[in-house]
Amino acid sequence: MKLHNTINGEELKEKIKSSDESRTTISFYKYVNIGNPQLFRDHIFYHWNPLGVLGRIYVANEGLNAQLSVPTEQLDAYKSALEDIVFLQNIRLNYAVEDDGKSFFRLTIKVRKKIVADGLDDDLFDMSKPGQYLKVEEFNKLTDREDTVLIDMRNHYESEVGHFDGAWCPDVDTFRDQLPLVVDDLKDQKNKPVVMYCTGGIRCEKASAYLKHKGFKDVYHLEGGIIKYARDAKKDGLRNKFIGKNFVFDERLNERITEDVIADCHQCGEPFDDHTNCINKACNLLFIQCPKCAEKLEGTCSEACKEVAALPEEVQRELRKGKDNGVRIFSKGRF
Repeated sequence: MKLHNTINGEELKEKIKSSDESRTTISFYKYVNIGNPQLFRDHIFYHWNPLGVLGRIYVANEGLNAQLSVPTEQLDAYKSALEDIVFLQNIRLNYAVEDDGKSFFRLTIKVRKKIVADGLDDDLFDMSKPGQYLKVEEFNKLTDREDTVLIDMRNHYESEVGHFDGAWCPDVDTFRDQLPLVVDDLKDQKNKPVVMYCTGGIRCEKASAYLKHKGFKDVYHLEGGIIKYARDAKKDGLRNKFIGKNFVFDERLNERITEDVIADCHQCGEPFDDHTNCINKACNLLFIQCPKCAEKLEGTCSEACKEVAALPEEVQRELRKGKDNGVRIFSKGRF
């Protein structure tokens, strides 16, 4: 059995898009020492691929970070497969808030140095001592206090479309950029309660431990992140302090939590909160574009990209050769 995808990515995408199979989107993470990440990577591919699991998984010495789509009829079998791995027994699974079953189109498992790029030297602080977990009611009560510092530990393009009421949302592109900024900006508030949150909890797990290492006395983070908070608040009929959409890193790009639209189209300024990628593959800019601008620019971010996208595909491929623009993200302060 080959331990990687053997079918063209576009074929896989069309297959899932046209399928009426019910699928469930879940995510989870675990900080745990994995002695041989490559061996573990191959092990889970071998056991999870036959179950029809799709998604993106990062494996490193420090643990794993998984965002998956599982055929609903295979969900129990997948949970059993997780239980067969000792350190994944009783793992908390975050279920998507909005789920059309089209979140992932292939299974990709990569070995990386870190499961989240943070720029930290983990030997300098104790990852086993993160901040205290908060459930919905505890989070609401603590963040209602005037002396509490509430921090959105996500990137600017995530918080732009949705965030908790009263949260500080640093204008950063990456988690790596955010950690030193937070520590420096809050250096005179180390005795205040500090509450942090992110999408599913993985960034706050490490960030809260890091803040404690830096001398912050009273550090908390939202258990299971925005995903679990939104589901639990709805299930238990509790007050929901989140406003707008939750950005997610899969084909959906977002989950609507409330009907509030707090963002604007990056091109015309009209209220709108759907992210998209420029269809010029050489650009692929992530930005917010309303239907009117999408029609005018034919799904691209600019007239220049519109011209490129109109060229034959073989010509576009030639233009892209040898070029790597990396991940491009729109920011009003930088573009």
